[in-house]
Amino acid sequence: MAAPMELSCWGGDWGLPSLHPECLTVMAYAKFSGAPLTVNTINNSWRAPKGDLPVLVSEDIVISQPAKILNFLRKQKYNADYDLSAKQGADTLAYIALLEEKLLPALLHTFWIEAENYCSVTKPWFASKIAFPLSLYLPGKMSREALNRILLTKGGPPLYSLTEVEAQIYRDAKECLNLLSKRLGTAQFFFGDTPTTLDAFVFGFLAPIYKVCFPRVQLQEHLKQLPNLCRFCDDILTCYFRLTVSGYSPAGQDTADANLQKLTQLVNKESNLIEKMDDNLRKSPQHPPRKLTMLKLAAGGEESSPMSRLSP
Repeated sequence: MAAPMELSCWGGDWGLPSLHPECLTVMAYAKFSGAPLTVNTINNSWRAPKGDLPVLVSEDIVISQPAKILNFLRKQKYNADYDLSAKQGADTLAYIALLEEKLLPALLHTFWIEAENYCSVTKPWFASKIAFPLSLYLPGKMSREALNRILLTKGGPPLYSLTEVEAQIYRDAKECLNLLSKRLGTAQFFFGDTPTTLDAFVFGFLAPIYKVCFPRVQLQEHLKQLPNLCRFCDDILTCYFRLTVSGYSPAGQDTADANLQKLTQLVNKESNLIEKMDDNLRKSPQHPPRKLTMLKLAAGGEESSPMSRLSP
């Protein structure tokens, strides 16, 4: 019997199983290949990220980064690329490199650098999934890492200002979307009727752009002008994640129900304990309750937003 495999990743919203592109890529590949992953999503105080997500755990093996996780799944005989030719395998690597070079910087900018998107959507959403006080720090750290990643690849000569960098990364992203749309054409998937690694990566990059409701949506507007790519995302969500009308997959709803059940049980136990304490106090009025010493938490101010430092 194969060892159980657990995937820790960011959760979803807006009809997506995950908002995080790399988590979404691994989750899609697992669906395509039939890998039996148990998905554990970050959910407020129950879990806290201890490193980059996604993370796959199988017995004493811990693997991060999508490419390494997919390679591990292939070694376990869960291979979505089994029927690809050598040329198709080479095309897969070329298109993944194109996605990371041309589309990823604009995706990172949309989520983590664009001030209005970050302050109104990205930061509060991710903070709501992280335990206090880490929720005050981690979104800002992720924003700085996104900016560093963009400037590392796009910030050299001749692009010296942030305004020039922003203009270039969105031009590159729109060009990449056009190429993907032309390559997909009228086909269901990029190599025919069966999804592969390339489909998982494209879906992981496109679905957050397509579905998340941002106030600044220039990349989303361009994507929606390419109906075959939108249909591609919708088909994968419907066929492989089986979304219900409410926008949650059955697996995601099961996880939510399990967490709610745990929380309800905890509340019930605390209520029973309080009732017992009240009974004891009423039976022993000659012993007044002692005052409990309250722990005062030091008020931690949130670090200044990196947005104030992004003006060119």
